[in-house]
Amino acid sequence: MAATVWKGFISFGLVSIPVRLFSGARGETIHFHLLHKKDNSRIHEVTYCNAEDKPVPRNDLVRGYEYRKGKYVVLTPEEIKKATPPTAKVMEIMEFVKGEDIDPIYFESSYYVAPDENGKKPYALLLEALAQSGFDALAKVTMHRREHVVILRPSQRGLMLHTMYYTDEIRNVAEFTPHKNLVNDKELKLAKNLIESLMADFHPEKYKDTYRENLKKLIDAKAKGKEIKAAPEPAPAKVVDIMEALKQSLAEKKEQPPKRAASKKTPRRKRAA
Repeated sequence: MAATVWKGFISFGLVSIPVRLFSGARGETIHFHLLHKKDNSRIHEVTYCNAEDKPVPRNDLVRGYEYRKGKYVVLTPEEIKKATPPTAKVMEIMEFVKGEDIDPIYFESSYYVAPDENGKKPYALLLEALAQSGFDALAKVTMHRREHVVILRPSQRGLMLHTMYYTDEIRNVAEFTPHKNLVNDKELKLAKNLIESLMADFHPEKYKDTYRENLKKLIDAKAKGKEIKAAPEPAPAKVVDIMEALKQSLAEKKEQPPKRAASKKTPRRKRAA
């Protein structure tokens, strides 16, 4: 069974629902160890004291905040615990909002919300009420030494929880602002035709991490003493005329067998997480 990352209660009016959170997703990558080039022996990090010019054991470490250059306030675990808000145990729903109104840039991490044995009925009630109303719940919860604003939303897997970035954590980069006046109607029509030619139902299992798979093959080949061949590098075509590029892309798509069109009846927010 997956490890519990948070255990507590969802507070919904006078209703209290005992729940557990489980990580909804985890990135996978190839992990390398640092080795000594001379003999391939493992290298380990050492905590080092600049003042005494020597390594120090981890049990001699404390947490400090630098409030001025070279000046620190040291906090003990007991003192840090005093700052922990009630949301460490109770996830209180503050309001309900339309899921479609939430910009995806605010989403950080995803978790499954599972009810404890005596919380199944109120959990099912909240899940069904959200699904039928078209609203998501906004709440606060403290975990991993941080208080998060979270979104609770219904899905085919039950309630999903998404931690959110705070507004001051969202970067406002002016260079990324779209400019609608840069395109004309003919270009837009061709681009929409190209989109329609690539429409398909969402099946995430068909997408693979090519880089990770190539690394595994490389490691396996080198471990067996085989010759390592570099992956071919595609030469990107230079786009000179956007209209010609769109027309050429459409012509190439028409030569390929048609894909199954994506269903337009399923609302975006009710798809499985």
